[in-house]
Amino acid sequence: FLVDPPAPEAPSNALVRSFWTARSLSFTQKKENMPSIPETALKRRKRDESWNAAKVAAAETAKTAAANKSKDIFKRAEKYVKEYRDQEADLIRLKREARTKGGFHVPDEAKLMFVMRLRGINDLHPKTRGILQLLRLRQINNGIFMRVNKATVNNLRKVEPYIMFGYPNLKTVKELIYKRGFGKVNKQRVPLTDNSIIEKALGDKGIICIEDLIHEIYTVGPHFTACSNFLWPFKLSSALGGLTKKRLHYIEGGEAGNREDKINAMIRRMN
Repeated sequence: FLVDPPAPEAPSNALVRSFWTARSLSFTQKKENMPSIPETALKRRKRDESWNAAKVAAAETAKTAAANKSKDIFKRAEKYVKEYRDQEADLIRLKREARTKGGFHVPDEAKLMFVMRLRGINDLHPKTRGILQLLRLRQINNGIFMRVNKATVNNLRKVEPYIMFGYPNLKTVKELIYKRGFGKVNKQRVPLTDNSIIEKALGDKGIICIEDLIHEIYTVGPHFTACSNFLWPFKLSSALGGLTKKRLHYIEGGEAGNREDKINAMIRRMN
């Protein structure tokens, strides 16, 4: 008779348990030997954290500096307003004193003038064209601020039939710069939409905002030339209601030449 071989005995529970325990211990040892995060990832994380910290610190510093600068600008504007009001009050007081004494008050000579081109390029003498280019008046209705002195007056007399000029008041200066003010930055015409544009160009001269620029232009301060060169020539519109006779002088019923303080009304028609 053939006898079947005996069936293999099933492994005991203790043996199975010891096998899996040994295997899990080997996996644990391998995990302990292997790093959990790559070193490059740790370095990248550390670098990003330092960058973020530097960025937050720079933002806080910029915010504090902007707040301090805003306070400084506000104080400067208040100082300028007080100065303008004091000048106006002094002028009224001097006029009243002169009237009381039976005389009349003679105001100081103007230090600032606004020059604007009237006529085009037809029949222009080369010397006249050169003076107009020197004055940066290359187009009709272009205007600039100038200092009143002997040299500028002599130049204006040579091109008087082609320009009109006069003495602007504070309101005219403010309206021109606020509404049609453009700066020259890297030889480009840039609108004055932010005080930082003025500060970058004129900050070394202590001019950090548009109120500083207006004050320097109106009072013809020590940095007037730099401020005037920074301002791009104003491009005004055609006069509301039209002009009468460009070819005649103002005292002959025309438009050309010096019209003194009457230039303010003309600028309001063209601004």
